[in-house]
Amino acid sequence: MKERLEQLKQEALTEIDQVNDIQALTAVKVKYLGKKGPITEVLRGMANVSAEERPLIGKLVNEIREEIERGLNLKETAIKNKALEEKLEKETIDVTLPGKPISQGNRHPLTKVIEEIEDIFIGMGFEVAEGPEVESDYYNFEALNLPKEHPARDMQDSFYITEEILMRTHTSPVQVRTMLNKKGNVPVKIICPGKVYRRDDDDATHSHQFIQIEGLVVDEKITMTDLKGVLLNFAKKMYGEHAKIRLRPSFFPFTEPSAEVDVSCMMCGGDGCRTCKNTGWIEILGSGMVHPKVLEMAGYDPEKFSGFAFGMGVERIAMLKYGIDDIRHFYTNDLRFLDQFKRV
Repeated sequence: MKERLEQLKQEALTEIDQVNDIQALTAVKVKYLGKKGPITEVLRGMANVSAEERPLIGKLVNEIREEIERGLNLKETAIKNKALEEKLEKETIDVTLPGKPISQGNRHPLTKVIEEIEDIFIGMGFEVAEGPEVESDYYNFEALNLPKEHPARDMQDSFYITEEILMRTHTSPVQVRTMLNKKGNVPVKIICPGKVYRRDDDDATHSHQFIQIEGLVVDEKITMTDLKGVLLNFAKKMYGEHAKIRLRPSFFPFTEPSAEVDVSCMMCGGDGCRTCKNTGWIEILGSGMVHPKVLEMAGYDPEKFSGFAFGMGVERIAMLKYGIDDIRHFYTNDLRFLDQFKRV
């Protein structure tokens, strides 16, 4: 019996030494230590062994079993270590190669232009005021000298929620709310950035949603000269010290007199080119002196106080600043377009 057990041990250890993968090693384990293996058969036959030899044979069987299990464990570890080494060798990383660049985002070009405009006007003593995008008909139209059925409303057709609630068509309601909150006190000197909505057909220069920044100044002895000085300073800060502006007569229900404001073409310096249609000028915003009725409805005596207001589309300012030919580029989230502004 002892010789048989020693022979089984040697056979098992020899086979363990020869296998090279886990599957084959498992087969050896089942062969010698499984339920139908020779070691198990010896243990089942212990009843046939004499009482004197049984303890010795039992001890020997356990020692051989432990030795075979030890050999199996060592071989399993060796196989796994070898597999790991081969895998690491195949997946070696060349640390001398340059690393892959990490793509970083950047602020949207419209955000940059809004912040730049705000900085310019804050530098001139203006404050930033904001208001709701869902507005009442009164603040959006009536308080701005646009009563119901006024034909000028057609130019600012909006998205209506009810007959009296709509998506604002400009940020002028913020000016009205600010004046009412001031309760007749001066000075009022604010800019109002925010989204506005109009029922326009989307094309290269129009969008049903865009960003507007309006400005308002109310105080004693405010004149058209003050308006022109503020806008000229804005144009020089935004487009360069060489920039010039001109005011052309226009009509807005909430200002009187009113003016469209042009800036000298930044492409040709005012000489005339395709961008400015050979005029030397490009329209950038509308402006005017606050209408006396608007002042009166907001609680200001138009005989004592006066003011000016202006409004610009941020997209148009950005298109002129960066030479962009289609407003839709701002909203399509094309990374090829947006990545250009990482360096701006």
